Amino acid sequence: MKIFKRPLQLLRLTQINIILLRNRFDTVVLSSKALQSYSFISYFNPWYWFGKSRTRGETFRITLEELGPVFVKFGQVLSTRRDLLPEDIADELEKLQDAVPPFPGEIAKQILEQQYKKPVSEVFAEFDMVPFASASVAQVHGATLKNGKTVVIKILRPNIEKVIVRDISLLASVASLTSKFLPQGNKLKLREVVRELERSIIYELDLLHEGANASQLRRNFRHSDRLYIPEVYWEYSTKDILVMERIAGIPVSNIPALKEAGIDLKKLAENGVEIFFTQVLRDSFFHADMHPGNIFVSKDNPAMPKYIAVDFGIMGTLSPKDQRYIAENLLAFFRRDYRRVAELHIESGWVGRQIRVDEFETAIRGVSEPIFERPLKDISFGKLLLKLFQAAREFHMEIQPQFFLLQKTMLNIEGLGRQLYPELDLWTTAQPYLEKWVRKQLSPITMLTKIYHRGPHWVDKMLELPDLVHARLEQDATRKQIDTSNIADNIPSRKLQRRKWLGFGFGLIIVALINYLLFHLAITAVIAVNIVIGVIGILLVMLTY
Repeated sequence: MKIFKRPLQLLRLTQINIILLRNRFDTVVLSSKALQSYSFISYFNPWYWFGKSRTRGETFRITLEELGPVFVKFGQVLSTRRDLLPEDIADELEKLQDAVPPFPGEIAKQILEQQYKKPVSEVFAEFDMVPFASASVAQVHGATLKNGKTVVIKILRPNIEKVIVRDISLLASVASLTSKFLPQGNKLKLREVVRELERSIIYELDLLHEGANASQLRRNFRHSDRLYIPEVYWEYSTKDILVMERIAGIPVSNIPALKEAGIDLKKLAENGVEIFFTQVLRDSFFHADMHPGNIFVSKDNPAMPKYIAVDFGIMGTLSPKDQRYIAENLLAFFRRDYRRVAELHIESGWVGRQIRVDEFETAIRGVSEPIFERPLKDISFGKLLLKLFQAAREFHMEIQPQFFLLQKTMLNIEGLGRQLYPELDLWTTAQPYLEKWVRKQLSPITMLTKIYHRGPHWVDKMLELPDLVHARLEQDATRKQIDTSNIADNIPSRKLQRRKWLGFGFGLIIVALINYLLFHLAITAVIAVNIVIGVIGILLVMLTY
């Protein structure tokens, strides 16, 4: 492979091997069933005899943290695939933190001056040379604008792109080798995970994308009394720099401080669940990195506590079909309507229609009933989805990547909610919201709204109908060789042609009528009539054909 022929990458590969050996990662690899017979190789590792003993999950996590930013991000992406990982390793990967030593403030100042083409003192009234947060891709400094507003400045690490490209290349090679030679390699789909990692981390290297995510989420919750998103100052932001409003709040993980401030922890936990489902079902746009380090709580109104979110590099989106799948599945699960769960999977197209509904229903019941033997307040939404994915995989279901982000976020919200208020009943909190959303999607007003928005698209398609009919008639006329020597035989053909053209005429009239009604009678009820008329027109054309 080419990467092993480049001196710098060969040096990096050597460094990686030393870190792997020092953390006794070989014992984790050789503990797999496929390689257990070769476990004696670990005895030749000097650190086997003198190194610190850890669980395999801890070994996995600590090794990735020492390997650097790309490997940390790789572990974070891999942690979303709980359906494929052992539970102990998945739990440890959830703890991955990409906090690293900061780079000097002088270098941060130089980067700012290169971007702004002027001294920092001309841009900011004050700039704090000492960063108050440092991660693998960027670090954060405090500053004050000339108008007196306090802000935070997120600055990409120098040369980080070269480091990332180098390590992703190595990861891709390792993933290919693993998939080729290890029995479990293809099952883990490591090559797909590396490709997903590459897309995600390259996206994070453009801080304007993160700013755009923050702005969208801020608009979605502009009038909310439950979530606040800081403002982005676009005039100071570039691809390598993001300037945002500085917020003040209590870290959500600091329970003693929250209690001291008089925060209603039960209400805070319930608000977190509602915010999550609002993002997922109302907006189809959710913060997918909701670990405690990215969440703060405002002290302004303890009785109705408000969350403050930061760090918008990872966001999830859902299509209308995804939303319906999630909402209706959760409702069907908690009603123990496993038949409906199976039908939803087949209707969505994620399980082949050749799958027998009763067999799929039986499989889902088998993994779900043991969960429901516990009290509802102890049931994990995230683990319920995980069990569902595991059952569906046996029926060759291709899980969409956005569902793993959703599951990861759901687990984070659950963990946070129960940390704040251990007696939190997520089902009681979420059920009314889910049922309200499903009812709204099936309401006549929602249906008419969809028709109103889709009407112009349907008209465009209907306007193409005469051309399609005419082209088809010409094709038929070309294919059919009429025998002019037998007039009697030609009479039925001529009648058929007249009927086709009559249908074509009806089609033109109907389309003209639809166009008139849509553009001259802007009434919602008329739109529904248009659909009926359009269907009649199409049927006339088809019948006369």
